[in-house]
Amino acid sequence: MLTRIMMLLAAILLSACQSKDGPAAGQPSATSTTTTSAFQVPIQYHTLDNGLKVVLSQDKTTPIVTVAVYYNIGFRIEPRERTGFAHLFEHMMFQGSQNLGKMEFVNLVQSNGGVLNGSTRFDYTNYFEIVPSHKLETMLWAEADRMRSLDITQDNLTNQQGVVKNEVKVNVLNTPYGGFPWLDMPQYANVNWYNSHNFYGDLDDLDAASLDDVADFFQQYYAPNNAALAIVGDFEYADALRLVEKYFGAISRSAQEIKLPDISEPRQEAGKRASRLDPQATRPGFAFAYHVPERLTPEWYAMGLLDQILLQGEDSLLNQVLVKNEGITAEIEGGINALLGNMLNYQGPMLWLASFIHDADVEEDRIVAALDGVIQTVQNAPIDAETLQRAKVKWRSSFYNDVSATFGFGRADLLASLALYDDDPERINRFEAEMTNVTPEMIQKTAQEYLRSSNRTILVLEAGASSGNAEVAAND
Repeated sequence: MLTRIMMLLAAILLSACQSKDGPAAGQPSATSTTTTSAFQVPIQYHTLDNGLKVVLSQDKTTPIVTVAVYYNIGFRIEPRERTGFAHLFEHMMFQGSQNLGKMEFVNLVQSNGGVLNGSTRFDYTNYFEIVPSHKLETMLWAEADRMRSLDITQDNLTNQQGVVKNEVKVNVLNTPYGGFPWLDMPQYANVNWYNSHNFYGDLDDLDAASLDDVADFFQQYYAPNNAALAIVGDFEYADALRLVEKYFGAISRSAQEIKLPDISEPRQEAGKRASRLDPQATRPGFAFAYHVPERLTPEWYAMGLLDQILLQGEDSLLNQVLVKNEGITAEIEGGINALLGNMLNYQGPMLWLASFIHDADVEEDRIVAALDGVIQTVQNAPIDAETLQRAKVKWRSSFYNDVSATFGFGRADLLASLALYDDDPERINRFEAEMTNVTPEMIQKTAQEYLRSSNRTILVLEAGASSGNAEVAAND
């Protein structure tokens, strides 16, 4: 869907430019501000009486606006025996509300020259629209309508149960390397059920979901006091806040206490190894993961730089050794929450994860020896100043890319996450300073504690479609 969004953004800009009005009488045009060396995102932050967190960030470079609503319920927070329920409910949110019938929300956005999407991640479910700026009020009305009055019917539930089950079959069960490693690794590396269950959902659990389950889920988690709203783009602050109050202010808080589960993960004291046969894979896969420091701690920032040093880019140590020197693989990818977001938009335990596909004649012992050799280089001595500076430049570039991604959505994503989890969207303007403060000694200390082999999980994907496993693949 994201590729389609990027293809349609040009049409949004054209539509917005053709219909955008000039400044209203008595209102000044946007003026330039003095440029400073420090990166600053303009922010106004409010909390409505019903608990809704509202982040406004003006950007008048293009006549478009992004509206993003984030609910503090993701696939690892979903109730037991309801695996896949958070994802199922993401689909339910497009099935109609009091004033918009089934799929009319989608038609409303697209008929007004916009694009939209929704997703379920570790700790949130989000919905966003990118539209010409003069359609801001329309989008706020529509999002408020489904927050207030989702149309929960048995027909809608049955339909979306089928859709989600088909998605699981297409994306995971019947696709080579389906779920590898983003879906597999958390189940092996974690011990807390909330962090280690099948996030896509057990098909039996999806079938067992009742209409009462859906109604209860909506009332508890899809309430303003469990949500954050971010608006980024071409608007006036006072006008945007007035519209938010108009459409969201009267929505009631959740009648029941919102209880989120304990998702803490104990310290891993012994290395783990797991393997899985993929009947359709033609070549084996290898993945490894380490538990990372608690989010927003000094060690967490250091881990972000270790990610740049070890994994990101052609100059990274793992790429130099595994790809260029040893020829073990053609490409290695991963990061901190890299496959489902970035290192900023989650809450709770997380893995630093990397994976690659390799030829069948590459032995596992060789891979592990090469990996250990790379890790030891950052554990045995502090990195040099040039390496640290290059890592900070790479992180800064990645951070700026995240903030500016998808015509305002990247910024809205980070602001909504920081509001939802930390009640502090202004923190986005302090990340760079925190990274600047990381020293070579902190890098080494973090590597010694968090890149221990006893803190590592290795996952081997066996290729069932290779000649040696042809019979197994045929009978799976």
